[in-house]
Amino acid sequence: MTTEVPRPPLKGKKALIVGIANEHSIAYGCARAFRELGAELAITYVNEKTRTYVEPLARALKARIFMPLDVAKPGELEAVFARITKEWGRLDIVLHSIAFAPKSDLQGGLLDCSAEGFKVAMDVSCHSFVRMAKLDAPLMKDGGSLFAMSYYGAQKVVPSYNVMGPFKAALEACCRYLAFELGPRQIRVHAISPGPLKTRAASGLKDFDLLLNAAAKRAPIGELVDIMDVGFACAYLATPYARRLSGETLFVDGGVNIMA
Repeated sequence: MTTEVPRPPLKGKKALIVGIANEHSIAYGCARAFRELGAELAITYVNEKTRTYVEPLARALKARIFMPLDVAKPGELEAVFARITKEWGRLDIVLHSIAFAPKSDLQGGLLDCSAEGFKVAMDVSCHSFVRMAKLDAPLMKDGGSLFAMSYYGAQKVVPSYNVMGPFKAALEACCRYLAFELGPRQIRVHAISPGPLKTRAASGLKDFDLLLNAAAKRAPIGELVDIMDVGFACAYLATPYARRLSGETLFVDGGVNIMA
């Protein structure tokens, strides 16, 4: 059986990108890849300070929708989806690339993580993806793809990753269960696990430079990945070529994850 694939492969698709902070963000690499393959974009920014960096990128990518979104603020997520519903009436791709934990909790061990910090981090880093899925599912009338960004520390202990490991583990589990629940609607859900990258979010991790150096040395291909490697991996999974793949945790790390 042949697969009908438009040219370019994401022509006419509508994609929501959440998590761009600047030109080094993984979410920006994904937005560029989706756009290069033909998708129209809706891009969000977390606050006015971030807007300074994100707005020129959104303009360059010809984003049709550009809105603030702090998932911790009541009503902002709903406002984004209301705008998408009004202007597009549908949605095909959603990328969730956000995570947060208070600095004091992020840089300490799990035993010392405060109850409030744990609650906030789980809500922003994990449950916000579930909330997005609930809002976008009705808009994915012909099926679609949801992506959430994880990291190797979700499955194995990475000492400097600290409390973010359990939150990402929960996020990966949510992706699997959402893939099951949304499968009958032809909505596919994936967790993407990039190798370490120099992003603003990663800069908050203790000894992150050591992670970068170790990954480069251990990778079978002998080098680190970049944001476009992650972006094109996601873009492929959003195309009809990957129509029967769902619930995966895909490592985009040059093979680091296979090494003992």
